[in-house]
Amino acid sequence: MTVPISASLLAIQAAGGSAAQMIFMYGAIFAIFYFVLIRPQQQQRKKHEASLQTIKKGDEIVTVGGIVGEVLHIAQQTKDGNLVSSAEDRITIKSAESRLIVERGRVARIVSSASN
Repeated sequence: MTVPISASLLAIQAAGGSAAQMIFMYGAIFAIFYFVLIRPQQQQRKKHEASLQTIKKGDEIVTVGGIVGEVLHIAQQTKDGNLVSSAEDRITIKSAESRLIVERGRVARIVSSASN
């Protein structure tokens, strides 16, 4: 990894640039990638995880596999006697005449809330 960097440093110095310009260029490229790709993806993931924590009985959800169903029951795990919401919680949904058990983390989105 140091060979390409040192080679590019030599190329910039031969072209009349300085190492500071190259470091600035790499920093600018990283900043662009961070603000265009990484940060929005992190925010979207946090928003999705927060919405998964608000799932309640009666909500209509869509799973990652595309199954649409109504939440009938949520089995939360306990830790030290306290209920803890996690991605491994089991959710029982009713889809048509079938009842399915899915993990909370496998819910893609909430179509409609029970309060609507």
